[in-house]
Amino acid sequence: MITPASNMFARVLHMIGTALVTVSVLFLFVTFFPVLKEEAKYQLWPKHKDVRIVFGTESQSLKEEGKMTASDVIIPVDEDFGIVIPKIGANARVIAGVDWQDSRAYQQALALGVAQAKGTANPGEPGNVFLFSHSGVDFLETARYNALFYLIDKLIDEDEIVLIYRGEKFTYQVTEKKIVAAESLEYLRGDEREKTLTLMTCFPAGTTWKRLVVIAKQVSP
Repeated sequence: MITPASNMFARVLHMIGTALVTVSVLFLFVTFFPVLKEEAKYQLWPKHKDVRIVFGTESQSLKEEGKMTASDVIIPVDEDFGIVIPKIGANARVIAGVDWQDSRAYQQALALGVAQAKGTANPGEPGNVFLFSHSGVDFLETARYNALFYLIDKLIDEDEIVLIYRGEKFTYQVTEKKIVAAESLEYLRGDEREKTLTLMTCFPAGTTWKRLVVIAKQVSP
């Protein structure tokens, strides 16, 4: 026999269940929204191989002449230390010398851009420039800090990555891409006789399970 009390109890349980499902859906949406946003941007981004990266006096001249369009020109957001990946539309500031072993330090850095691992090479120097954008705290923070590198899995051999360092442009070409264990550290240093660049991010997107590594070699200057 169903009593008013049992009926009320069932209604309360139903309301609690509905609320929990709603909160879970909202949590997943907030967590993975950056992934969806970057994927949508990539699909809409013009895939021009002749996209130009301009900075300094050239960018100022183009602005004054009104010849700049979003589809064929990229202006780095930071000319002191920045990264541009034309294929995926990435354009971010690089925070130099970040202690990758200090969670608080790199979380603060990743709130501002991409982090350069402390002790690794600077652009143009022999050795490996190691840049990362990941969080090891929880899914929500991973999504918040990792969005800039979500699309590096789209990169293939010979795709270009450009670093702007102290007003100078350094171009790299992708040579390798792999998925590695989260604790892998051998990609930090690279070959000290070569000029290379390594990008690392969490994989799959929105998790901290493994790491996606993209390795490139400097081709100019």
